[in-house]
Amino acid sequence: MSTFIGVLRKKVLAPSLASVGFADRGFPVTHTDATARLEAVPQAVVCGFEWAIEGASLWEIERRLALIEPEQRGFAYEGATMGYTILDAMPGGGRNRTRELLEGPGRPHIFLTYIGIGFAMARLPRPLWKNILPELNGVPYHPVMSWLAVDGFGFDRAYFDTEKWVGEQAEPQPYPWAGRPEYFARAFDQGVGRALWFINGGNPEAAAAAVGRFAERRRADLWSGVGLAATFAGGSDQPGLGKLRRLAGEHYDELALGVVFAVKARTYSGYVPAHTHLAAGVLTDLSVQGAQNLADRTERADGEDGPEPAYELWRQRIRDEFDVAARRRAS
Repeated sequence: MSTFIGVLRKKVLAPSLASVGFADRGFPVTHTDATARLEAVPQAVVCGFEWAIEGASLWEIERRLALIEPEQRGFAYEGATMGYTILDAMPGGGRNRTRELLEGPGRPHIFLTYIGIGFAMARLPRPLWKNILPELNGVPYHPVMSWLAVDGFGFDRAYFDTEKWVGEQAEPQPYPWAGRPEYFARAFDQGVGRALWFINGGNPEAAAAAVGRFAERRRADLWSGVGLAATFAGGSDQPGLGKLRRLAGEHYDELALGVVFAVKARTYSGYVPAHTHLAAGVLTDLSVQGAQNLADRTERADGEDGPEPAYELWRQRIRDEFDVAARRRAS
């Protein structure tokens, strides 16, 4: 049950549902059924965060989140992870709530719960980041995919401080996440790319134009984020997705990479909505099963002693598959 202190924490820390909506954020989004589904994503995150920051038990969190529709449930787990991470990081708060959530009911949503850790990072001073990622036992994709926490940090900053991180295209100070400070900005930009899809309401021309305003060296990672968001969260129809594919141009392999990671996250969670099937087909010419197979056959147990983190090596192998396929079509 929530405590009085928990209720106060929620009142101080939890944003309102309206404040995370497109209108209150000032995003140039035309309301449609598709954009309404997109707008429901940050609202689902808020719901999960409210329940966790109140101090609800893991038993109660699991049962509350089970009431969220399957399409949005992973996003609610993002919010719950964010709340538990903040509680654990507070002085005297080290009760392993986050680890228990990720090893327990949050396990099918591990890709998104990492993102929730990134949301917490955006609200905590950097000195508290040192121990923010829990050591997990028996959880697939840990710690390789923990770079999604940095992705989540980038998404949060772009979504909630849009003028600085999108308008001014500010860049983050490096941080030695997983001992790789040189990769921090790249993972951050992948999250910014996801945010651009939301900020522009799934409009392919607007999202592509937003990416194009960034420095060329940043666009590849931004495009992979756009592809991930368009596939996992939806927001566009078949003609729009076809246009997005054309607009990606030379960065098509990055867009397709984001699609494959989104499919992998959806299939691992056990629920794949219709818009993910649609995006996989339009953006990559693959079925959901085909995209999942691609992700699985390119995954390897790379070490972390080379110049690139294992996460990026996996990403590169996926890009290479699309490059090979493009050369075959051209020959």
